[in-house]
Order: sequence, then structure tokens, then C-alpha cells
Amino acid sequence: MGKQLSKQQHKAQVVPFLQDGQYYYNKGLKAYREQNYQKASKYLQKAVELDPNDSVKLSQLATIYTDMGKYSQANELLSYILDELDENMTECHYFMANNFAHLGLFQEAYKCATEYAKQAPFGEFFEENEDLIDLLTMEGDDEEPFLKDPDDLILKQDAAKSLLENSQFEEAILLLEEIVKEYPEFWSAHNNLSLAYFYIGEVEKAKDYLQTVLEKNPGNLHAYCNLLVFYYYERQEDKVDELATMLSTVHPLLFEHRYKLGATFALVGYYPAAYKWLRSLYKQGFEGDDTFYYWLSYSAYFTGHTVFAEQTWERVIKDNKSKIGLEPWNASNEQSDMPVESMSLEDRLYGIFMAIQSNKLSTFKTGQSLQTQLEKDFFEAASANSTDRKIAMLYQITDNLYQKNNHEELLLFAFQILVKAYKMDIPLKNNQAWAAALEYVWMHEEQQEHQSLSQTDIAKVYDISVSTVAKYVKMVRDVFHQQD
Repeated sequence: MGKQLSKQQHKAQVVPFLQDGQYYYNKGLKAYREQNYQKASKYLQKAVELDPNDSVKLSQLATIYTDMGKYSQANELLSYILDELDENMTECHYFMANNFAHLGLFQEAYKCATEYAKQAPFGEFFEENEDLIDLLTMEGDDEEPFLKDPDDLILKQDAAKSLLENSQFEEAILLLEEIVKEYPEFWSAHNNLSLAYFYIGEVEKAKDYLQTVLEKNPGNLHAYCNLLVFYYYERQEDKVDELATMLSTVHPLLFEHRYKLGATFALVGYYPAAYKWLRSLYKQGFEGDDTFYYWLSYSAYFTGHTVFAEQTWERVIKDNKSKIGLEPWNASNEQSDMPVESMSLEDRLYGIFMAIQSNKLSTFKTGQSLQTQLEKDFFEAASANSTDRKIAMLYQITDNLYQKNNHEELLLFAFQILVKAYKMDIPLKNNQAWAAALEYVWMHEEQQEHQSLSQTDIAKVYDISVSTVAKYVKMVRDVFHQQD
């Protein structure tokens, strides 16, 4: 009997019945001492998930991130500690200064170092801090200050953000290119540059910048969220499902990351996940802008929280009267309720085209900006004012296609191909042939059930020869596969 009891007691000690934040914190410290940073970060992430307001655990996780070279992520945690948890944890300023120095953001490093010197003149790291300040202010061989111009990055970043918000994408690209060249590890600029290229239809360039971020800063949540949006607008449903499933296991600590994740889930239609994060922010007193309440209302409505959605929508209208009529319960606005700046180029061209068909061109003169030169030229072509023959032909092809088959997915496919052909400088001649080839390729590539449609059939519909159809089908397919 005694032996049996002893075995039971021994068994009870094998697996701790209480695995709280401190348990994972201790496991993380052990892995950290063994220099297994990957395992240490995993345990510390679990620890801070269980104890999100424990500044010591958050600081230790930031230290691990620093040792892993994840300087931006470390500083996000340190900034969160100072702003939200413990402003008297002065050593965070010194740690942030070191991280900024590693990123090449010397002005920011200098600010943090001098703030530490001010708040803790005889603190634990005062000697190291003095050495860092000396290093940041030393002169090089060319007698130029090592420290960069005051607020250089902040000024440029704010200017780029303003350009993006005002849909001045081409101007934003020029500035963001300058920022990433000067600050190659400032990942926020890479992400914004990726979005800017996506908005003007340069999808491959957009993905290249995201790939750079994900290769050099693995786990960058903003990059993954942007990639999910790209897949969504490219209608790569399998990749959307795969990446959304992966992101659903992520548990961000920072408000900014929770907002980004929730808004992204809402945009791609994963409303339960969106509601989880946006609602949690709301309950914690997060004061967002009208865009935050917009997505919160949508995710609430489409998860059955109708009353809360209606209450939240009142906040949207209070902050932005232009959203009147775009309520989530107004199903007819399903396409138009997406923010214009989040749409792909083919979506925006399709919107212009449909406005033309419904005689609502005035909406683009007063209520909606034309974001790229291509859109402006296309608008002029619709108004019969275009002097660009290729753009005029692009419009004629889509118009011809619309008269024969006005299926929305077909028209979006057509814009995707035609924009690519336009940028590849492929001649856009014979609008009947282009329209016929676009419909034929779409039927066979995108609508597998229509593979019985022959080139002879499509030639009869568009009143052209079979040989002409075959010639243009090859051109369209070449462009189509060029996109992959």
C-alpha cells in the first residue's frame, strides 16, 4: 500500500499541475543560459501571454530578441513597457538606445541614451551609456559628425505616411526608396513601400519587398498581414486559407499588432478572428480612429453581434460622415465598402469602368481620388478625351468584352491581363480579338467546367476568324503565365 502511494505521489510530481507564467519564465531563462535563443523566446512568449502586464518578463523577452538580432521587435516591447506598464523602468531607455544603434538609427539611439542619462545619472548602466553617447557623437575621418541629422528618419517617415494616406503613391515610393536605402533595416519602410507598389499594380515588386522583410526579419507581423491582403486581392484562396490559419495562432502583445491583425482578418473576411482581436482592444479602452471602428462594426455584424455593430457604427459616422451608406448590413455595398487605398489596381479600374456603365463618373470627380496615372488616363479614355491610343484601346477591349459577357470575375481577369500587357508594352490592337481571347482563356484557366468551349465557338460570338482567335489566345496565355 505504501509503495502504491509512493508511486502515485511520484507520478503526480512528473507533470506540474500549475504551469503559470512563472513556470514558462523559468524554463525560458534556463534555455537562455544555454544560449538556445529560439527555445528561450518561445517560452518567454508563453510567459508574457499568461502575464501580459509583467514588465520583468517583457524586458527579458526583449533582451532575448536583442540577442537574436530582432532589434525592432525588442524596442517595441521596451517602448510598450515604458508607455503602458512602468515608466520608471529606466534601463529600458538604455536597452532601446543600443538596439537603435544596431539598426543604424543613430539619432533615435542618441535620444534614448540621453534620456537614460537624464533619468538615471548613476544607474546600473551609466558607464556603458556614456561610452555609447561618446560613440554616437564622435567625429569620423572626414570630420563629419557620426550622428545623423536631427529627426531625419522621423520627418521622412511622417512625410511618406502622409503621402500614402493621400493616395500619392508614386511620390511615396520615391521617398520610401530613399528611406530603405539609407536605413536598410527599418522594416516599417519596407512594408509601406511594398503596399505602395501593390496599390499601383506592381505586384511582383511589392512581393519582393515583403520577401526581403520576411527573410531578414522573420516573424514580422505587418509583412505577413500585407502578404495575406495581396493573396486575397489576387484571389489565391488556398494561400489565403493557409496564411490566415497560420496567423490565427499568433497572439500579439502590442496594441498596434493586435489592431493590424484584426483589421487584416476583417478585410479578408475572417470575421470571427477579426472580432476576437478588435473587440479585445475595445474592451481594454483602445481609442482608435474611424477605420478601427469601421472594421470592428463589420466583424461584429458578421459574427452575429448586431446591436454592438450598430452602436459601433455610430462612432464611425461621428468621425467620418463620408461612411454614411456603407453600413455592414447594407449588402449591396459589399464591393464598394472596402477602403479605396486597400484595393488592387485592377479592382480600382473595374470600379471606374462600372461607374462609366452606370453613368456615375461624377463620383470620381468629387468623392473618389484617381490614384495613378494609368487610372487618370483610363478615366480620360472613358470620357473620350484620351490622347493615349493604347489606353483608349484598353478601354475599348473591356467595353467590347462587357457587351458580350459582363461577368464580374471575367472583367477583373481582363483588367489584370491588360494592365500587365500594357506595362510589358505589348501592342493592344484589334479589340474584338483581344476580348475573344480573354474570354476564352478565362473560361479555360479560371472556369474549368467550361473547357468544352472551343475556339471556333468563341470566334463565332465575336465574328472573327478561328486563326485570329488562336493568335490572340497565345498572346493572352503568355501574359497570364508571365504573372506567376
